[in-house]
Amino acid sequence: MKIIIAPDSFKGSISARALCASIKEGIARVFPQAETVELPLADGGEGTMENLVYASRGTKVDVTVTGPLGKPVRAAYGVLGDGRTVVIEMAQASGLPLVPPEERNPLVTTTYGTGELIAHALNAGYRRFIVALGGSATNDGGAGMMQALGLALLDAQGRPLPPGGAALKQLHRIDASGLDARLKESAFEVACDVSNPLCGPQGASAVFGPQKGATPEMVAVLDEALRHYGECIRRERGIDVIDAPGAGAAGGMGAALLGFLDARMRSGIDMVLEAVGWTNHLAGADLIITGEGKLDEQTLSGKVIAGVCRTARERGVPVAALCGAMALTGADMDRLGLSCAFSIVKGPCRLEDAMRLAPEWAADQAEQMMRMLRLSGVFG
Repeated sequence: MKIIIAPDSFKGSISARALCASIKEGIARVFPQAETVELPLADGGEGTMENLVYASRGTKVDVTVTGPLGKPVRAAYGVLGDGRTVVIEMAQASGLPLVPPEERNPLVTTTYGTGELIAHALNAGYRRFIVALGGSATNDGGAGMMQALGLALLDAQGRPLPPGGAALKQLHRIDASGLDARLKESAFEVACDVSNPLCGPQGASAVFGPQKGATPEMVAVLDEALRHYGECIRRERGIDVIDAPGAGAAGGMGAALLGFLDARMRSGIDMVLEAVGWTNHLAGADLIITGEGKLDEQTLSGKVIAGVCRTARERGVPVAALCGAMALTGADMDRLGLSCAFSIVKGPCRLEDAMRLAPEWAADQAEQMMRMLRLSGVFG
């Protein structure tokens, strides 16, 4: 019997890697001889780099870079097991958890540190990049990232713009003469699970700005600044990023990757599945156990479980899920291709307790799932 364990994390509670270990423990209580394959997954947000490194047997490189508020932070990028591909997770250097709640201000936060991660990887000889977008503390359109890579963003007096999204309103000229020449030798793919444009009601500022500390007044300022930035990119680069799907991801970093680095946007989960050799692992599999914190409408729109179910259905492999909260109907699950799903929560409890006990409860629920399979006689 071969079981693939391939969950996303339960955000704020248990990492995908730790969840794999708990599920494996539960399986072993009932079927100790079962072959299990642990493939922690992500869809481009936080945890993508760690999961890809683990699943591909790669390595991490630790670097000190500039954090969202301009202070030094420790971050890392991953080198996949192929020895050629680097994973840059922007949340490592420019993520929301790096900024205390009382200091969150997307008018001034910067993605400069993400650019420093890319520069470090270039210095180490890498030219193939996967950039995972999500979890940003920033709304600067990736301007800081590009400044770290040598792009000059100048105001009407020829002065470099200061950090932050608000400063983009003063952008007058883009000077690419100092841009790192090695970027032309490099290929960038972007792992992204949102299709938001750069500006407007569904843009970076309006949709994601408030969670980064933006007031309604700040949202208006930031949206206007990003629109001006997009117009400058169109004028000087000939690339329209304002309405491009995914341009608004990670506070508009998608726009910089499209406009300056000729990046290719792809579904985050599809890229992750490809990078971990998902198709090869499916060979001979009898069951897949996946999971995420909450099964709801967002699950249907391209998250980890949707990607797992789609590819598993092509091979005829059944998929079961564990979750914290369950809000899908049977019809939703049929449409998704999900055979069954179980909440790990044992009863009414405080959210803090559910999050703390998630590893133990996941193992227990996985055990119960295996007991049901044993009772059915499917796996003996």
